[in-house]
Amino acid sequence: MVKQESETANRPDNTAFTQQRLPAWQPMLSAGIVIPGFVLIGLAFIGIGIALFVTSRSIQVLEMDYTGVEQDSPCFKCSDPDQKKCMCKLDFSIDSLFKGPVFFYYGLSNYFQNQRKYGVSKDADQLFGNLQNFETPDTSCSPYEYSNSKPIVPCGSIANSMFNDTFRLYQIVNGTKKLVPFDGKGIAWWTDYNVKYKNPSVTPLRNAFNGTVKPVYWSQPAYELDPSDPANNGFINQDFLVWMRRAALPDFRKLYRRITEGDYANGLPAGNYSLEIAYNYPVLSFDGRKKVVFSNVSWMGGKNEFLGIAYLVIGSMCVVMSVVMLIVYAKFKFPEEE
Repeated sequence: MVKQESETANRPDNTAFTQQRLPAWQPMLSAGIVIPGFVLIGLAFIGIGIALFVTSRSIQVLEMDYTGVEQDSPCFKCSDPDQKKCMCKLDFSIDSLFKGPVFFYYGLSNYFQNQRKYGVSKDADQLFGNLQNFETPDTSCSPYEYSNSKPIVPCGSIANSMFNDTFRLYQIVNGTKKLVPFDGKGIAWWTDYNVKYKNPSVTPLRNAFNGTVKPVYWSQPAYELDPSDPANNGFINQDFLVWMRRAALPDFRKLYRRITEGDYANGLPAGNYSLEIAYNYPVLSFDGRKKVVFSNVSWMGGKNEFLGIAYLVIGSMCVVMSVVMLIVYAKFKFPEEE
């Protein structure tokens, strides 16, 4: 009797929801639905693929390698590790208007930023402006944790290996050089600049770095990364933020500047140009390469022909499969079972 009462008490309510009596609909897939569905999906994918492919083909891209491995390269002399503060230049010409806005990238090859130990070699609390971690960096920063018994700020392998080549672009007009202005504002992710990284609440900023040293391979401390703009220093420096967002693949490019101002707001006019490079970043020790990339964008982003081709292939396969299913159905269809 007690057992029966217990079972009654634990029984779910007699409702449509608890007793699973809610109305349901299950599609009945038939040839009349599946075959036209494959055709429509295939045609939609083909249309999107054509639009993506045509748009991608219209995007202009100019890439130039400046590693300096080849003896005829303008930067060959700078590839010598004994050369310090070496300058080289790349001269090139543009046949027609390079439509703006123009994005200027630097690219690295055979560089594994996604390596596990490299990726964790940083102190997130230090990069968030925690002064306690200025004095005692996290052990994950090793071996770039201390230098001469002083804490390194910012510590870790990622910060220590920050890209430090610099560039100046000139247009050659009637034999004279005209500087092409670069815009370096807002090139980093908004979340990095406003959420993930912060400077200490110390004024002036350099006082927060008292008793610390700069990373081993840096030429200037974090609070002097951009002498021309005091607001672009420390852990919210745009170039620093771009570098700290690691690339997923060994061959990558990162945004350096935009060309959007003055006479070049509509793009780079046809003509001759000279790119002056302060060659500082070594890559030959790991068989890497360096390049610069000029590119514009469209509604779909940067140049990416693979995406359009993928849509075309999938769409074509759907259409082909619909034809195959139609032939099989026409030849082997069976009467519906009663």
